[in-house]
Amino acid sequence: MYARRRRHWYFAMMGSCILLFVLAWAVVRLWSVPAAVAMCVIAMVIPPFAAIVGNRREPGDFWDDPADSWLEDEPADDSWVRDEEAARARAAGKRPEGGDAGKP
Repeated sequence: MYARRRRHWYFAMMGSCILLFVLAWAVVRLWSVPAAVAMCVIAMVIPPFAAIVGNRREPGDFWDDPADSWLEDEPADDSWVRDEEAARARAAGKRPEGGDAGKP
């Protein structure tokens, strides 16, 4: 339910932004260019707030949940650092003579 409400608010805000741009340069500029520029400035400020409204979390959402699955893949120690250094050493040892052409 909250997601539907957020989506409606987001599209209403973005729709008003587009409407302000179109009205500013299709209609209002004929009478007042400063008013059209002011409308565009207002329309420029709306999208960041629409993104904030659209990405707001719901009451039941926990974004900092420690039981996320991507945390389970991380090793407990720093053995991956040794593996990475060993892979770099192997790669450096396999370079042919005069292999400095790729270096800046």
